[in-house]
Amino acid sequence: MRLKGKTAVITGAASGFGAGIARKFVAEGARVMIADLNATGATAMAAELGAEACAVDVSEAASVQDMHDTAVAAFGTPDIIVNNAGITHLPQPLEEVNETDFDRVLAVNCKSVYLTARAFVPGMKARGTGTILNVASTAGVSPRPRLNWYNASKGWMITATKAMAVELAPLGIRVNALNPVAGETPLLASFMGEDTPEMRAKFLSTIPLGRFSTPEDMGNAAAFLCSDEASMITGVCMEVDGGRCI
Repeated sequence: MRLKGKTAVITGAASGFGAGIARKFVAEGARVMIADLNATGATAMAAELGAEACAVDVSEAASVQDMHDTAVAAFGTPDIIVNNAGITHLPQPLEEVNETDFDRVLAVNCKSVYLTARAFVPGMKARGTGTILNVASTAGVSPRPRLNWYNASKGWMITATKAMAVELAPLGIRVNALNPVAGETPLLASFMGEDTPEMRAKFLSTIPLGRFSTPEDMGNAAAFLCSDEASMITGVCMEVDGGRCI
């Protein structure tokens, strides 16, 4: 029960990696808010876990502020914020990605981190403690061709994590990131372009441990980084990638 007594808001938690993190946090004793653009999915996941639910568009300031207000009303300023919500564009040459897709990737993967920080960091500063975990990607460390602007957005998240960590450390707030390789999530088909045995084999051939990241892998790593066991760890971007970035 390493998160007993902790409260956490997890974005994109209705499915995929976010759901894995939410399940692990609840198992470790945390009170959790499932925040997701998919309101129905958030409600269902919250019912399953005995958690709170909140519909949110993390790319919209007003929606993130509503999420903050809902969380504070439910359990006060959260101890933990997990910025997990993310999207990608389909694999294609960088000059062929349309402006709408580019803007959406940057808004969901980058602007969201700014918006949640703007909403939640003041309360964490006032309390003198807090933990923020950003879900970035191996794409930000070792970019794959044709996922160009997605790669760049995750590289931004990695730099933002380190910048946030060094600024907020004296105020008692830790900021870390996880860099998963592709996993069994709703985004897998988008990363690959098509979900076929041949494409899966091609992806898996680049991962030394020979499998995708799972929601359980992400939950285990997130629980450690957000627990008091990691009280001396900040600014770390941990690969959960089966050796992909070696």
